[in-house]
Amino acid sequence: MAILSVRSPSSIQLIRSSVSPMCLKPLFQSSCSIVSAPFTRLKSNSPISRPRVVLTRASTGVASPVTDYREDIGEILGDVSIFTASGQPVKFSNLLDQNYGVTAVVLLRHFGCVCCWELATALREAKPRFDEAGVKLVAVGVGTPDKARILATRLPFPMECLYADPERKAYDVLGLYYGLGRTFFNPASKKVFSRFDEIREAAKNYTIKATPEDRSSVLQQGGTFVFRGKKLLYGRKDEGTGDHPSLDDVLNVCCQSQATVA
Repeated sequence: MAILSVRSPSSIQLIRSSVSPMCLKPLFQSSCSIVSAPFTRLKSNSPISRPRVVLTRASTGVASPVTDYREDIGEILGDVSIFTASGQPVKFSNLLDQNYGVTAVVLLRHFGCVCCWELATALREAKPRFDEAGVKLVAVGVGTPDKARILATRLPFPMECLYADPERKAYDVLGLYYGLGRTFFNPASKKVFSRFDEIREAAKNYTIKATPEDRSSVLQQGGTFVFRGKKLLYGRKDEGTGDHPSLDDVLNVCCQSQATVA
């Protein structure tokens, strides 16, 4: 399938946006009262309104975030091809639990982001809890596999859980935020100051060499998603740099989902 790169508008040279106008079926739809701006014809350098996560109570009675993604977003994401940290191509569908189990997918900004090293440290420390709950943990970052290996080696981080998306295909499909303002000036980023000690600890072996060669990638924001099989249960987009969700909250969503199945 063709993946359309959707970027925030900018006139700076860092951003390489050259999307030709074309008609798309929207990747996002809503069954709740909050809806995103309609997706019609996309023009390069035109502002794109991105949908937010809506907090509600699912029909199962379990409190969980419900997004305005269309129901088959897992199928669409599954067609995206990225790379293992060792450099092997892999379809995103193979990262999701094939037996309809629960997978927590965390998309980092990029491998050279200090805040992402802090998040990766938190993921590494939380992984035994996810394993104990029967939840598969997947981390994806922007950059080539060699950049992923730098983070995995120096942090360290388990390579079997780490994947590289150099062309940001998954980020585009999921409509994650992108741009100068989101990266450097978003109010949500102020929460990083409350995690100064954690960031300092994670940065002990940090190297800027993990930054993608494509410097426009540093303007990409991340997000966190929970799937059962290919069904999306939870989706949260980072508003700005360092705007990560609580991993306790993410694990709670996973465990609630497991409980409803049981």
